[in-house]
Amino acid sequence: MEKRWDVFVYGDVNIDIVIPGVEHLPLPGQEDVVNTMNTYVGGGAALFTLGLGKLGLSPVFQGSLGDDIYGKYIIEEFEAKHVDCSLINTSTIHKTGISISFTNEKDRSFLTYRGTNDELSLSKIEISNVIKARHIHVTGYAGSKNHDSYLRLLQQIKEKDEVTVSFDIGWDDSGEWYEGIYQLFPYIDVLFMNETEAVHYGRRDTFREAMYDFAKYCPMPVIKLGKQGSIALVDGNEYRANPYSVIAVDTTGAGDSFNAGFIYGYLRGKSVEECLKFGNACGALSVTAYGGNAGFPTEKQLHDFMKEQNERTTRI
Repeated sequence: MEKRWDVFVYGDVNIDIVIPGVEHLPLPGQEDVVNTMNTYVGGGAALFTLGLGKLGLSPVFQGSLGDDIYGKYIIEEFEAKHVDCSLINTSTIHKTGISISFTNEKDRSFLTYRGTNDELSLSKIEISNVIKARHIHVTGYAGSKNHDSYLRLLQQIKEKDEVTVSFDIGWDDSGEWYEGIYQLFPYIDVLFMNETEAVHYGRRDTFREAMYDFAKYCPMPVIKLGKQGSIALVDGNEYRANPYSVIAVDTTGAGDSFNAGFIYGYLRGKSVEECLKFGNACGALSVTAYGGNAGFPTEKQLHDFMKEQNERTTRI
């Protein structure tokens, strides 16, 4: 089948309002003045999609937005980054979700209205749309709460055998760390976790032990190691990429940015090591500016940054 899109993404999208330099919230009856408040597109699935668009791929996003000014702003941002918005639904029930982030040098806190993200359901995904893409990226797993729906979706996708699948499992707020997740692994081509998630889901002492266990069922587990870079295991071979050194301003969306960089390389037919390097570079650049996508590079900026970093390392 001739493909219409590079990547199909279904998931969360909202507005992030970031207020930096907040050391404490005002007491009841008081008003504090801050230097700035900035508005960005947020949501892990949305940030991943925006990253792919910036890198020159053709993603389509399916999700739900409110019929409000924030929904219109998000559509404008998507379209400016070459994201196909034809599958986005306008809700008649909820407003666009908003997350307010209060940040300082030591910590972050959030106040969130989920809004249209409460309408997310995998039952709204039509396989006929998925197979128009080369690849689908999946997020939003919540353990036993929605495990069966994820298993059904992945099985249906693989029955068509026309689309590769990446899955960012994500943090489990419930603390369940559902063991049944292993049922999903045979249907996933690229499995993303960070080291803490890997230890919890794998029930192992180290992320490497967990990674090797995942690889018995999944062809490519990829573990994000933050300041230590990233690692992947394919056909019994370990591939590792060192991190890039930058001055971090805001870590929001770093993991999603890594995913976008890795899948960019994956769909371009690059080696596993190159994919890891693309992921590390995109994750590093994303933390250099406030907001989950403001620091994310274009394709040219990505390659220029990596070339400059490699030359600097060679000189040292």
